[in-house]
Amino acid sequence: MEPIRYHSVRLDKEKCKGCTNCLRHCPTEAIRVRGGRAHILDTLCIDCGECIRICDYHAKIAITDVMDDVKKFKYAIALPAPTLYGQFRGLNNPEYVLEALKCIGFDDVFEVARGADVVTRAIRERLKEPRLPKPMISSACPTVVRLIQVRFPDLLDHVVDIRQPMEVAATIARDEFCRKHNCAPEDVGCFFITPCPAKMTAIRSPIGQDKSALDGAISMVELYGLLLPHVMRMLSDPNYVSPTGYGIGWATSSGEATAVCPENSLSVDGIDNVIRVLEEVENDKLSDLTFLEGNACIGGCVGGPLTFENNYVAKNTIRKMVDSMPKTHPDTDVPSSLMTKYPLKTNVPFKPNGAIKLDDNLAEAMRKMKHMNEILERLPGYDCGSCGSPTCRSFAEDIVRGYCTEMDCIHVLKHRLQHMAEEMVTLAQTTRE
Repeated sequence: MEPIRYHSVRLDKEKCKGCTNCLRHCPTEAIRVRGGRAHILDTLCIDCGECIRICDYHAKIAITDVMDDVKKFKYAIALPAPTLYGQFRGLNNPEYVLEALKCIGFDDVFEVARGADVVTRAIRERLKEPRLPKPMISSACPTVVRLIQVRFPDLLDHVVDIRQPMEVAATIARDEFCRKHNCAPEDVGCFFITPCPAKMTAIRSPIGQDKSALDGAISMVELYGLLLPHVMRMLSDPNYVSPTGYGIGWATSSGEATAVCPENSLSVDGIDNVIRVLEEVENDKLSDLTFLEGNACIGGCVGGPLTFENNYVAKNTIRKMVDSMPKTHPDTDVPSSLMTKYPLKTNVPFKPNGAIKLDDNLAEAMRKMKHMNEILERLPGYDCGSCGSPTCRSFAEDIVRGYCTEMDCIHVLKHRLQHMAEEMVTLAQTTRE
């Protein structure tokens, strides 16, 4: 796979203190500390946002679009993730948020929850096909898909080949808007209202498709202050067409699994927990499952690093809203015509991230691996991160790749200096004799 050309997660070098906190928490070991500053390895970063959460100095940031970017298009459609509803305490109807989005500058709104309903039905039909690997893994969280590309490439054939809800929603939204207003598709900009940086990256560097149907993503944190006063005074819109509660439920952990395969599925949230479960799948210990939903964020998308509300409070708001909605399932609520009218399957295969290879030439890669293991034998195995690499193994790999030297390990350096001092003492004694 080609290196990812775009990353939403960035480093503010002026704020970084080189504390190594992010180093120890990165799930793909994509961070190094060199020269007293952190560096993010482009080919390994999966834009999970863990470094944003734990950086005490706010040196890790997420770059998303802003409201001024909406003005580049003649018409602009907002596509709110259902997580957005959970940001407003006491909200019992998504319509207030939809109207508020129009008040702040969007010409139309299309709920990603409606896209989730379509995707739910598409996945359920896909799971009926014979000879699929078990369990099939959700492709909704781009962070989890990129994690599999980096750390679990053998599981890529388990990833369900259905487009993400935001992509399906954008495709339908643009088509319906253009037909209704008799305008050209290029005049319409579709902007996802995102809870996380990974969705922004997935728009700029798509997974499973050659081009995103979206034109950008704006963070919920940025829009919250603009939306709040409108939401608080909003009246109901009689023309509101609601998605099912199942579609809105995708905002929280287990929401997708409940909609897609409630009888034989597993839902996991939190990147560390996802890694442990993927290891189980890789070791063929969960082949009795039909479907696996993985969410990089605790609680699901409501726990995204670009949200405003506490993830547990947001999850409770979503739960109350879903409980008050009709219990119709997407199997019956989504028209069959939608399943063939729009492209729902990915058109680009999921490929491994080749960044973990030591060399494209097998013989050279084997030589480097041998050298790396020799270096590893000389290292203390403390995995302290003082060298600027997250573990001794990654440090040995960095040496082989030419990023640093063994002397960057303070324990090796201390031992070398101690040995040199002993030699100097011996030499001085020999000279006096």
